Formats: sequence, structure tokens, C-alpha cells
Amino acid sequence: QVQLLESGGGSVQPGGSLRLSCAASDSLFFIYSMAWYRQGPGKQRELVARIITAEMINYADSVKGRFTISRDNAKNTVHLQMNNLKPEDTAVYYCRAFKNGNVYWGQGTQVTVSS
Repeated sequence: QVQLLESGGGSVQPGGSLRLSCAASDSLFFIYSMAWYRQGPGKQRELVARIITAEMINYADSVKGRFTISRDNAKNTVHLQMNNLKPEDTAVYYCRAFKNGNVYWGQGTQVTVSS
């Protein structure tokens, strides 16, 4: 079992920034990949960013150049730095871990971008 706890969500104006964090109950050394997903109102959950190693990262086209995912193995934490936020980024953001063939989800954190 891996427990994930997200933090850092909130409300921000367009063009603003937020930093999401996801703390894992297990060492990241034992977790193959960590990812952020989001689900906007009336939309399906979609991949935002995924990190396996510092050299193996992928982003959704809609966030490339604005969002940065990183992992702090010493603190068992993954971050998502979100810059130049847009109203269409409004969603519940979920952290996901993939370990030994199993998928684990956090409870989600709300991000609202509105003027």
C-alpha cells in the first residue's frame, strides 16, 4: 500500500502560479513512476505530467512550457510547479503512484483559476 497526500491547491487569477506537492508514505526509490492527473468539471480525468526519473518525464501538450514536475527522493515528495495558469486549468488535481503493478491515488486537491 502507498498512501499519497496532496497539498498546495487553491484559487488564483489567470497568469498566476501554484505549486502542488504530493507526499508518499513509501520511499520513492521503490515507486516506479509518479504522476499528476486532473479532472475538470464535466471532463474525464487526464494525465498532466509523469516522472519516472529526471530524464524520463512527459507532459500533456496543454501544459508544456508552463508546468514542471519534479521528485524529491529524500522527502518522498513529488511537486508540480504550475505557472501562467489559465481558466482551463481549473480542476481537481490527483497524485498517482505506480508500484509493482499497482496504482495508488491521492484524494485530490482543487485548483481554481478565475478572475
